[in-house]
Amino acid sequence: MLVFDGSASMAEVAYDITEAPRIEEARAALRRALPGIAAVRDVGLLTYGPGGADSCTGIALRVPPGPRTAGAVIAAVEALEPGGLTPLAASVERAAEALDYRARPGVVVLVTDGDETCGGRPCALGARLAATGADLQVHVIGFRIVDDIFRWNSPEAEGYAGPTVAKCLADATGGLYVSTRTVDELVRALERTLGCPVIGAVEARRRG
Repeated sequence: MLVFDGSASMAEVAYDITEAPRIEEARAALRRALPGIAAVRDVGLLTYGPGGADSCTGIALRVPPGPRTAGAVIAAVEALEPGGLTPLAASVERAAEALDYRARPGVVVLVTDGDETCGGRPCALGARLAATGADLQVHVIGFRIVDDIFRWNSPEAEGYAGPTVAKCLADATGGLYVSTRTVDELVRALERTLGCPVIGAVEARRRG
């Protein structure tokens, strides 16, 4: 399951005004990466940010996991209008439930440009998923991470030295945390985490 950041900050350009908005670059990366990934692996899409009753409830399963879903996933992200805050823990938990993580293995790939800003506890969630899941890995891709003015609403962020407290999810479940800034880096991170492990190994060898 791909958990994709649709929060308001994805429409921003950060400190470098020459950069495209994050959402545009993330869309470009998905257009490049998803066709190859979805050809060999079931993929679903869950987004967070826009469309909720308030700024923290916009969590939606856009595409159920299934075969050859690249077109549906790409179309859903193309149509996404960023808004709202960043309920990381609630979104990953919803994705895990959709994968029936207690009964069968699964992979969640979280793409985020920031921190938990809705009061959730990603570190506690990671520990719970590891303890109760059949074998769930959560990979976290940080994309052009920036400090969020709402970071104070992340109970676990105080004293946390990492770029985003979401890294706890990967640490607890045996997943990867990958920091990316460019479209090329995001494409490689998606292939490495969301793609078939065999393909990821081949890509790693090919790139040296």
